[in-house]
Formats: sequence, structure tokens, C-alpha cells
Amino acid sequence: MILTLLIALPLSYLIGAIPFGLLFSRAVGKDVRQEGSGNIGATNVNRVLGKKLGALTLLCDVAKGYLPVFLAAFYLPPTADSAWIIALCGLAAVVGHMFSVYLGFTGGKGVATALGVFLFYSPLAIFCLLFLFIAVVYLSGFVSAGSLAAAAVVPFLLFFFDSGIEIVFVAFVIAILIWVKHSANIKRLKAGEEKSWKTKAK
Repeated sequence: MILTLLIALPLSYLIGAIPFGLLFSRAVGKDVRQEGSGNIGATNVNRVLGKKLGALTLLCDVAKGYLPVFLAAFYLPPTADSAWIIALCGLAAVVGHMFSVYLGFTGGKGVATALGVFLFYSPLAIFCLLFLFIAVVYLSGFVSAGSLAAAAVVPFLLFFFDSGIEIVFVAFVIAILIWVKHSANIKRLKAGEEKSWKTKAK
């Protein structure tokens, strides 16, 4: 088990650490870190580079969360230990996105990558999360509020849909990390300074 962890977790981290948003922005001669919110995630890429590259970034960020857990589940025999290893691979991928070794241990906020991890375990839970996310964003006008709400609820949804205690535990850890990474957004929300998609639409 230890040898498997020493191989699987670093690989999952390195996959999660790939900064697709930055790579796509550099491909068109820009640095997404220097514009908009400065984040490398899909929301800022969409804001700075447009919907197509924003959607591509979202897809790739989701995929780099899904792929490590999928590969771990495919190659590891179904045991209690392997269930924890698979869940920890998902956590490693999210941590990689948030604290990328390729970016000096900085990175995005982990929402899309976490979405990929949880999609592997429970598509139904993700459907509920997307409904919640869209509802909160529509009513509040803030993407960050939708992300925070979804992060807070996901461990309970995974538990409700009987996804396994190991991924429920990992989901709690990821939820905390997402809230920490959104600390600046939370401050702006409290101060009434957060950017609203409704204002942009107008």
C-alpha cells in the first residue's frame, strides 16, 4: 500500500497541477494571471479570453480531477485500502491545481478539478450540485457564492448518495480548501465589492 501511495499520489498531484488556463492564455499571447481576477481557472479565462477558451479550460480542469481517480480505480484491486488510495488521488489532484509545482505552488481555486473527482463517484450528486450552483449564481449574481455553496454541500450529498466514507472525508477536506482559496472572494462579498455576472451582462 505504501509503495502504491508513493507512486499514485505524486502522479495525481502532477496531473492536477497542469495549469491549463495559463497554457491556453499563453497560446494566444496573454497571461491570464495578469488580467481579470488573476486566477487561472475557467471563470477568469472566460472573462479574459472568451467563452471558447473558458469552456475548454473548464473541460480540462474537470478532466484532470476525474482522470487520476479513474486510473487508480482501474488499476487497483477493489479493497478497503484501495478505496482510500483512490479518494486520496482525487485530493492530490485538487491540491495540485490549487498549489501547482509548475507555478511556484500557487494556482486556482480547485472547484472544477474537485467537480471531476466527485463526478467519478456520484454523477447524481454532481447533478444536484450543478442545480444548486446555478440557482445560487442566478439569485446572487456571484459565481463565487455558487462555488462556496456547492463546496459546503458536497460532502453531505456524497454521504446521502452512499458514495463511501473515504470520499466523504476527502470531500470535507476539499471543501475546506476551496473556502480557504476563496477567502479574498468572501471578503469582497462581505464588503459588497465582488464582481457580479449580472453587472457584466447589463
